[in-house]
Amino acid sequence: MAEPRLYLVTPPILTVEAFGDVLARLLDTVEIACLRLSLATTSEDELMRAADALRAVCHARDVPLVVAEHYRLAARLGLDGVHLHDGPRRVRAAREALGSNGIVGAHARTSRHDGMTAAEIGADYVSFGPVEAGALSDGVSAPFELFEWWSEVIETPVVAEGGVSLPLAATLAPVADFLALGAEIWDHPDGPETALKAYAAALG
Repeated sequence: MAEPRLYLVTPPILTVEAFGDVLARLLDTVEIACLRLSLATTSEDELMRAADALRAVCHARDVPLVVAEHYRLAARLGLDGVHLHDGPRRVRAAREALGSNGIVGAHARTSRHDGMTAAEIGADYVSFGPVEAGALSDGVSAPFELFEWWSEVIETPVVAEGGVSLPLAATLAPVADFLALGAEIWDHPDGPETALKAYAAALG
């Protein structure tokens, strides 16, 4: 397997203009495979405004932009795809809305079965996580062995996400196609650019 590529997830709350400037600097500094727009808001107007602004930044640098959950919004705004948090349940509907060229990602949490089902019915990638025990309140995490098995058996790309520390990034590098980073860089005390460079260096 090739070196895993970095996949960014936006903060749940952001100021569009300021974040757009930060994002542009990050994309110009480190190679990023994809950006996921994952906001806490349910306001369609806010989502559309953020999508419009970030799409311009991403597409100017040939970085795909997917939106969490809202596959109908993705289709309307001309985004590159969607990331679904409920495993395989809406993969078929999202594929129908986005067509064969749209990106459909599915988060299967820690379920091998859900991941396999999502891949079989058309997901372009499957993500598992959190990878750090305790990153969620129930303490459940996706073990290294799940990624190891997937990389050996399944052709669909796999993403590791949720609590991807620098040591875990190095551990997962041989068995994950992508590492998704969100709070790991946005909340870093030295700032996102320093944090992102550290991850890139750890993988390089």
